Amino acid sequence: MSAGNKIWKKGAVLVTGAAGFIGSHLCRRLLAEGATVRGVDCFLPNYSRKIKEANLIDLITNKAFSFFEEDLYCAPIPKLLKDVGYVLHTAALPGVHKSWGQNFGDYIRNNIAATQLLLDACKGTDLVSLVYISSSSVYGDSKKSPLNERMPTQPVSPYGVTKLAGEHLALLYHQSYQIPVKVTRLFTVYGPGQRPDMAFYRFINTITEGKAVDFFGPPTPARDFTYIDDIVNGILACARFGKPGRIFNLGSGTSQPLDKVITILADIMEEELTINQVGHQMGDMLSTHADISRAKKELDYQPRVKIEEGLRQQTQWQLG
Repeated sequence: MSAGNKIWKKGAVLVTGAAGFIGSHLCRRLLAEGATVRGVDCFLPNYSRKIKEANLIDLITNKAFSFFEEDLYCAPIPKLLKDVGYVLHTAALPGVHKSWGQNFGDYIRNNIAATQLLLDACKGTDLVSLVYISSSSVYGDSKKSPLNERMPTQPVSPYGVTKLAGEHLALLYHQSYQIPVKVTRLFTVYGPGQRPDMAFYRFINTITEGKAVDFFGPPTPARDFTYIDDIVNGILACARFGKPGRIFNLGSGTSQPLDKVITILADIMEEELTINQVGHQMGDMLSTHADISRAKKELDYQPRVKIEEGLRQQTQWQLG
């Protein structure tokens, strides 16, 4: 029996949102560790289905991986949960800016209602762990930094509101039905496979085309950018070691000025850079910086990839 089989021996791992950026990376790592993985995704139209299908190409050829194209809102969830020991719930409709107005109904359906149905189906099962993947968006614009899990939450976008509602549902089901729920709050994730609507992906394309990069927000916005491999390490550690009912920040533990990061990108690409200062976008947090001391202590979480190396990896993937 391999080391991976020993790690994930208590049932298959169900990954929701398996065709997405983070979900597909999780599936890939789990398979490498010898797990039996069950992926589910409904291919939401927030970006091209072809990109999501490409994320699955190397997965579907693995005999330990099975894929189900299902919408959790109306899927036969009890059947998906059969013989499952771990659930990694990454499925969600992402995007801060699109969550305003009439689109909000889609966020309620996919981020809140579908999560409740999944949690309800987990009642009475023998799950070892259910990790709900949340977002730093739940914090809003706190005046204190770095952000820790004990701080008040006050999202500044409808998307953040739905992720916070999902957290509350998950923790409620833990309290009421003893489902072994853990929550991870992710800070801006990047790297190979990043969604095309995310900032670094757009910046790389814009710089390649010789156009000015639109720089939104105040003069010096800063973000905690976290490389995908570090995030995967944190989520899997949470599944294995996290105490049920706990919330864990997963970030790099550093905050990078956005203008500096764009300059690093241009240097890596050996391209000239022009920045177009644009006003603040509604729903954007002014800055993010994760306090990861709890994850370090309880999960042995140690982010290792520096921003320069991470950006180099994403650029090589995106332009290659």
